[in-house]
Amino acid sequence: MLQCLSLKSSSAASTTHSPPPTNGNYNCPPPSQAGNSTDGTPRSSTQPSPTVNLTREYTFAVQTNSYNEMWSRIHYDHGQIEEVLDNDNVEDSNHLLMLQVLQPSRDCVEEALRYAKPNTLTRLVSTYFDHSENTTQLCLSLQQSVYRARTLYGPLHRLMDAIDTDSESLSQSQCDCAFDVFLQFDAVDNPFPCRDSGNFNDMRRCFSQLKQQLDRRICKSSSKIHLVRRATFGSALCVIGSVVAVVGSAVAIASHALVAIIATPICTVPYLPRRLTKKELAHVKQLDAASRGTYVLNNDLGTLDRLVSRLYDAVECDKHLIRLGLEMGKDLHPISEVLKQLKKSHDNFILQLTDLEEHICLCFNAVNRARSLLLQEIHLHQMSNS
Repeated sequence: MLQCLSLKSSSAASTTHSPPPTNGNYNCPPPSQAGNSTDGTPRSSTQPSPTVNLTREYTFAVQTNSYNEMWSRIHYDHGQIEEVLDNDNVEDSNHLLMLQVLQPSRDCVEEALRYAKPNTLTRLVSTYFDHSENTTQLCLSLQQSVYRARTLYGPLHRLMDAIDTDSESLSQSQCDCAFDVFLQFDAVDNPFPCRDSGNFNDMRRCFSQLKQQLDRRICKSSSKIHLVRRATFGSALCVIGSVVAVVGSAVAIASHALVAIIATPICTVPYLPRRLTKKELAHVKQLDAASRGTYVLNNDLGTLDRLVSRLYDAVECDKHLIRLGLEMGKDLHPISEVLKQLKKSHDNFILQLTDLEEHICLCFNAVNRARSLLLQEIHLHQMSNS
């Protein structure tokens, strides 16, 4: 099994919510165009549309109690954000944040798997829990990137709010102030990981490989259930045939001996197949819960990957623009033009940041929901065997 990355964690910022983005659909297909069915054929005016309103679903998701609770756990005021960013003990911060965010916790999972047999099922389930925990670590790291981005852009945005960028000219003092802010901005690295960092690719590769293994194991268990049921049905037919044959020749046999002959195959033959089927069905439920969770989280990671790439490109674009202004020195006209261009992208950048924060929060909840469903199946199987 491919060893997946283990990332440092972080925290979050800002409590403002942006309007639901049209691209926040977790890789779901877009709604069909009005007047057409999903396969492109004309739809009758009396036929109800099967499409889902993704904007409405997204709005509902960010208004749930679980979302608001998670949002409050990972967001702090300005002073707390600075404390998190300046904390030298990253490992302790990571552990505390994981305890606040990840549910069921690692301890709960280890307790549930402690007495499980070391077989393929246990290995796959344990691997899924590890990958889902790594997903939470990645999301915490992204939340810290959002913190750093807001800290990086804070002086720049305050400068643009204080200066009338629509004015034809700046004062020399304003120009000097802008130049100093540009220098400060240029000295800080891009807070978001670039596409070549491999964070998302590694995690998605882990989930894709695990999904293939889970699906193969589900097919194997399903085939075994099918074979056992067929064998049980065949055994029942054999028993019926035996009964008929015995009854036909039982005229000379005592009735109590006849009962003994018939009862033995009827009672013992189906018993073992039923136990095997029940066991495999419990395995399939656990595997299916892990497989569905893997699919959802892989899609969530794809959405986060696109949002982070877009923000990384936006920061790089602003850095390039600011460097052009710095190369001109403290000349009023170039500095003024750079501020005008930055002002145009200011609002959109804030919306993109909040969009990412909302999807991070949704991903936290998706991880916890999937872990809870799988752990529930494990507990049900353990209680049925106790």
